[in-house]
Amino acid sequence: MFQTSVQLAGMELVRQVLKLALDPKQIRWVGPALIASDAVLSLLIVWKIPYTEIDWQAYMQQIETYIAGERDYAKISGSTGPLVYPGGHVYIYRLLYALTDGGKDIRLAQYAFIVLYLGTLTLAIAAYRRANAPPWVLPMLVLSKRMHSIFMLRLFNDGFAVAFLFASIVAYQKRWWTVGSLLFSAGLGVKMSLLLVLPAVGLILMLAIGRDRAVKQAVLMMQVQAMLGYEFIVEDVYSYFGRAFELSRQFFFKWTVNWRFVGEETFLSRNFSLGLLAAHGALLVTFLGTRWLKPARITLSGLEWMLLEPPRGAVQAKIAHSVTPDFVFSVVASAMLIGCLCARSLHYQFFAYIAWLAPYVLWRSGLHPVAVYAVWAAQEWAWNVYPSTDTSSMVVVGCLAASVLASWFAIGRTEGVKLAIKDPDLHVE
Repeated sequence: MFQTSVQLAGMELVRQVLKLALDPKQIRWVGPALIASDAVLSLLIVWKIPYTEIDWQAYMQQIETYIAGERDYAKISGSTGPLVYPGGHVYIYRLLYALTDGGKDIRLAQYAFIVLYLGTLTLAIAAYRRANAPPWVLPMLVLSKRMHSIFMLRLFNDGFAVAFLFASIVAYQKRWWTVGSLLFSAGLGVKMSLLLVLPAVGLILMLAIGRDRAVKQAVLMMQVQAMLGYEFIVEDVYSYFGRAFELSRQFFFKWTVNWRFVGEETFLSRNFSLGLLAAHGALLVTFLGTRWLKPARITLSGLEWMLLEPPRGAVQAKIAHSVTPDFVFSVVASAMLIGCLCARSLHYQFFAYIAWLAPYVLWRSGLHPVAVYAVWAAQEWAWNVYPSTDTSSMVVVGCLAASVLASWFAIGRTEGVKLAIKDPDLHVE
């Protein structure tokens, strides 16, 4: 009798745990609990694990040149090379320069990055909650060794770009279009890596608010970029954009995390570079035609017509209704993951753009939780191998490919809308 009672109690406990793990509503308290736990872990990391100098001193040297009055980007450099980030980076690290006594107080800088990390994590969990993700997905957001390293042991600027990215995702999920555009452009003004998400942002705005208002949002984003770079642009516009948004930047094989297994000769070849660029374009077009437009029940030709003759009234309202929080998260994640998969060279800090997006699409694709955690674990292992090896780089690319494939299925599972008004000119299915 006693044994039976114990078994029943154990079964009930398992049921309650499963209910907690599977119920999206429970994120409202599971999320804060994980954030609080991660705050303690982050402090322990800073106290117990030595800081590793990589780019911080170079950032500070560049800021010293800026403070001295130099505004020509071609003449601003540090020990690791020239300044290659937009104006937003300069202003953020100028503030950190003042806060940390010219960069000398590393511990205080680490505390500032703990705040940044926890704030970004809070935004990421908010995005997951608005997209109705279950609590069992969240541990993957707080257990990454590499993410803690990027933020509080390396002090990379990618942390700020990712913070702005998730802030913009949450804003778009709430249909705060102008706020989202301002936040996204601010992140782009820190690091041009966010250009990978620009196609998704453009589509979201196009579907949600129509062509004319989307164009106004694009102009607003450009104005933000002009404002962030103004004092450098007036000094030498070519120098600023040539450095801050240098699309032809040379990559070094010794630092690559992803394509090491192809060999240095192939990695450096022009054909390999063009092949990746072609693959990037092909994947974006494929996702646009087969997945990104599917929830709105619009074809590629319909999208073309929307650009020429924007729909009005009830038709536009129905299209806008397809832009759900789930859709926003899925499209942004797929665009970033496609960009990272097709990037010729990823460095360790680029994991910041992958770590908190991949778990979402892996879950949303319908994969079993065991498979989701298996991909996550493999990805985490591969990004923590230093220096990268042929094996680790293959795993990095394999996990990115799995995540891109998962995002294809994830968007296919988003809730679409059936248009009550059929417009043959719009090519609605």
